[in-house]
Amino acid sequence: MSTHYPKFKAAACHVAPVFLDSARTIDKAVALIEEAANNGASLVAFPESYVPGFPIWAALRAPIVNHDFFRALAREALRVDGPEIGRIRGAARRQGVHVSLGFTEGTEASVGCLWNSNVLIGPDGAILNLHRKLVPTFYEKLIWANGDARGLRVVATDIGRIGMLICGENTNPLSRFALMAEGEQVHVSTYPPVWPTRLPDEAGAYDLRRAIEIRAGAHAFEAKVFNIVSSACVDKTLKDTVGMADKAVLDVIERSPPSISVILDPAGTVIGEPLSAEEGIVYAQIDTSLSVEPKQFHDVVGYYNRFDIFNVRVDRSRRDPARFIENVGMASSAMATDAESSQADATVVAFVEDFSTRRQG
Repeated sequence: MSTHYPKFKAAACHVAPVFLDSARTIDKAVALIEEAANNGASLVAFPESYVPGFPIWAALRAPIVNHDFFRALAREALRVDGPEIGRIRGAARRQGVHVSLGFTEGTEASVGCLWNSNVLIGPDGAILNLHRKLVPTFYEKLIWANGDARGLRVVATDIGRIGMLICGENTNPLSRFALMAEGEQVHVSTYPPVWPTRLPDEAGAYDLRRAIEIRAGAHAFEAKVFNIVSSACVDKTLKDTVGMADKAVLDVIERSPPSISVILDPAGTVIGEPLSAEEGIVYAQIDTSLSVEPKQFHDVVGYYNRFDIFNVRVDRSRRDPARFIENVGMASSAMATDAESSQADATVVAFVEDFSTRRQG
C-alpha cells in the first residue's frame, strides 16, 4: 500500500486571552476557530495557557503578594471534561477542524493543584491527547505542578502525525526525541506573550522572540517536521489586571521583548507571515511529503543514530495521588490462596484504572 502524505492549511493564533476570565476567553477562541476554518484551516493552534492567561505575575512580584492572583487562576482553571473544553470541542466539530488549546488545568483531587496543559481535539470533537507540561520553567514552579508523560505522544490524524510541547519543553532534547521516535510530522509548540527575567534597566533581558526562533528552527530541522508555533500577546486586560497597582510591574511588561507566532517547514524555513506585535492568525500550507527528502540527510530516529549505543526509555505510567481499591467480589482471605488473592487484587486494580481512564478521557 502506498504511503499517503496529507496536505492541509494550518493556523497559528497570535492572540491575547481575556485575562483571568475563562468564559470570555472561550468565547474569543470559538470565534477564532470559526474565522480560521472559514479561511480554509484544518488545524487551529492556540498559545500556552491561553485559558485563562499566562500567570505572568509570578515573574514580577514576590510570592507573598500574589495570593489573590493564584486564587483567581485556580478559580478559572478548567477541567478537561468540563463545559469550557466542551464548547471548544463543539466548535471543532461544527467547523470540522483540529484544535490545539493551551489552558491551566485543575483537578477534583485538589483545589490548589494546577497543571500547564495542552489539549488536542479532533474534527469530530473527540479529545485526541492531553499533555501536561513535564517541568514548569523557572518562576512557573510557583504556579504549576509537574506533569506526567501520559500525553508525551504523537497522535495519528487524517492531516498527519501530530505532537505538541509547551514552551521550554521545546528546549528539552529528550522530550523532543520522544515525539520524533513516534514518527511526528506536525509539531505544535506554544508560548507566553513575554518572558520577563530582568528589570528594564538591566542589560541582558531575555529575548523571547529570538529564543522561540532558535528552538522552533532546531526542532523543525532535526525532526524534519512542520512546526506550528502559537504564542500569546499582551493586551489591555493583562496590563490592567497585573499592572493596575504597580506601575513598575507595568513598565517591565511593556519593555520585555514580545513573543512571536510563526510556522516553519522541515528545513527550518519560515513559511507564512510571522506575527509578534499585533494580534492575528498566521496561516501556511502544509505538505507532509516535504519531510521525506530531508530524512536522507539526518534521520535521527532511523539510520542516523546508533541504537546499540543510545537507549531512551519513556515512562508513561500514571501519577495519580492515590490508588483506591474497592473490596468488591473478592473471595474472603480465609478461603483464598495466595495466588488467588494476588489475581483478585490485580483484577480490581485493572478495573479501577480502566474506570478512571474512561472517566478522565
